[in-house]
Formats: sequence, C-alpha cells, structure tokens
Amino acid sequence: MAEVGAAGELESVRVTRILREDIVLGRRPPGSRLVERDIAADLNVSRLPVREAIRTLVSEGVVVARPRTWAVVREFSRQDLQDYGEVREAIETMIFVFAAQRGRPEGHARLRSVYEQELAAAEAGDVEGARIAASLFHEVAAHLAGNHMIGEFVGVFATRLKWLFGQHDDLVETAEEHRVILEAVEAQDAEALRVLIPQHTASAVASAARRLEVRAESV
Repeated sequence: MAEVGAAGELESVRVTRILREDIVLGRRPPGSRLVERDIAADLNVSRLPVREAIRTLVSEGVVVARPRTWAVVREFSRQDLQDYGEVREAIETMIFVFAAQRGRPEGHARLRSVYEQELAAAEAGDVEGARIAASLFHEVAAHLAGNHMIGEFVGVFATRLKWLFGQHDDLVETAEEHRVILEAVEAQDAEALRVLIPQHTASAVASAARRLEVRAESV
C-alpha cells in the first residue's frame, strides 16, 4: 500500500519533490550518491517511497541508477548542454512568441509579477529564491502560450532543463534578461523575441558550461 503523509500527500510524491528540488537547486551536485537508507532516515519515511522517488527521477533524466549499489545524480556533458540548448532555443522561442500573441493582459501581468519576485530576490542575494522565480518565469510563459502539445513536450524535459540551465551565476543579469523579454512580450513584439530568446539561451548554456569546467577542475 502506498504511504501517505500527515498532509495527505503520498510520501513518494513528497520525497520526489524534495529530491528533485535538491538536485535542480544544486544542493545535491552531480555525482552525489542517493543512498536509500540515508534519505529515508533524513525524511523520516520508509525506504519504499525513496525507491519510488529515485525511479521517477531516473525517468526524468537527472539520476542514474546503478544496480546492486546506490543511485547517483547524473553528470551532464558538454554535448548534453549543446543538445538541450538547441532544443530549448527552438521550443522557448515558440513559447514566448505565442505568449506574446495569445496571452491576455492578466497573463502578462502574472509574468511581470514573477519577474518582480525574481528581481527582488536577486537584489537581496536570495540565490534559491531568484532561481525558483526565474524557473517560474518560463513556466508561466509556457502556460500563456496556450498550446497543450508544447506543454507536454516541455514536461518531458522539464527537470533536466531546470537543472542544466537554472543555476545561474549572475542572478541580477538573468533577471535583466527576463525584463527585456517581458517587455517584448507585453509589446507583442514577436520579431524581438525571435532574437532575444536565442541570446538568452546562449547565455544560459555559457553559464552551465562554466559550471561544468569548475566541477571538472575540482575533481
């Protein structure tokens, strides 16, 4: 029988959410071991929901299972960055163009609200808060695009994309890039967005590549 926590949430769902957030925000860096008994003890659950959570994260592409031993947080390569960067550029250009063309004023206002949260967190030095808001900025835009197929496609790669491109080096600079994109969305300037989104993606790829280099030098 599935375990249910005090709040009515399945324990496997809760554990998955916690581990996913730890990985995406960099609390568990690439190569980190995910030992079932240790995680179970830390989260006060049995090993079953931990095992189910790890299985889910393997399917999402951010954890690698190793039979008869522990799972580990996946280590991405430069080729991974290039491949996902190309996919992200194509899909997010569509997302933001559609968000500009199809989004209603209240939707654009929601996007601005998220940007303002991101900027406030960045200026306050709240690293995790800024990164979470930056990720939400893209999620809100995907919702405003009004295309279910895009939503399903993004959902398949969501965790990997957040992990690869969500750990920005310069939080204020990222917020500034989002401000320019936001203003283009509000102005319904599709042509500007077709230039801005590839630039924004290239910036994220460069930041992720620098992190890979730092990790490689520290090994």
